[in-house]
Amino acid sequence: MTDKDPLRRYRGKRDFDLTREPRGRPGAGGGDPRFVVQIHDASTMHFDFRLQVGEVLKSWSVPKGPSADPRDKRLAVPTEDHPLEYENFEGVIPEGEYGGGTVIVWDHGTYRPLSHDRRGRPVPFDEALERGHATFCLDGLKLRGEYALTRFRGGKEGGEREAWLLVKAKAESARTAGRAAPDPRRARSVRSGRTLHQVAAEGRGAEER
Repeated sequence: MTDKDPLRRYRGKRDFDLTREPRGRPGAGGGDPRFVVQIHDASTMHFDFRLQVGEVLKSWSVPKGPSADPRDKRLAVPTEDHPLEYENFEGVIPEGEYGGGTVIVWDHGTYRPLSHDRRGRPVPFDEALERGHATFCLDGLKLRGEYALTRFRGGKEGGEREAWLLVKAKAESARTAGRAAPDPRRARSVRSGRTLHQVAAEGRGAEER
C-alpha cells in the first residue's frame, strides 16, 4: 500500500525543534519541475542531487558530484524524499542531528523529462524512475543539458541497497563539455555566494549570540 505521507521517513529522522530544515507542507509546485544540487559537509563530504517528482524532491547522495563530462559515471545512492522547500535550504544542521553538518546550494533550476519507451512514446517520469532508467534535461545556472539516472544494483524486489549512476548523456557544446564538479570546499552557493566555511562560521556566530 502506498504511504499517504511521502515525507514520513524524512520527518522521522529529524527533530525540528533543533534543526532549521523545512518540515515540508502538502501541495505540488506549479510550472516546470525543479532540481537542486547541494553540497553537504557531513560525516563525509558529498553532493545531494534532487529532482522534483510530484510533491517531493527525489534525492540521491552523489559522493563526487555531478559531472558535465560524459565519460564520468558518478555513483548516486538514493536517500529519503525531501520536501520541495528543501531546494532553498542552506545552513548548518546541528551536530548530533541526522545529517549534521553544513549545506550550501551549489546549483538549482528546472528540468524536462525526456524518457520514452521503445516505441518512442513519452514515459511519465515517476514511472521511468520505477523502471530504473530516466533521462532528463537540466536547465540550471551551472548544469545544463541531458543527463541520465540508471539503477544498476538493488531495487524493490531485492535485499541489496539501491545504487544508481548519474551520467551526462552527451556534450552539447564546449561550454558544458569536460567540466567535472568543483572542489566542494572552494565552491560557492548560487543563492548567497558563500562557501561552506563561511556558512559554518556564520552558523557558529549565530549560536554564540
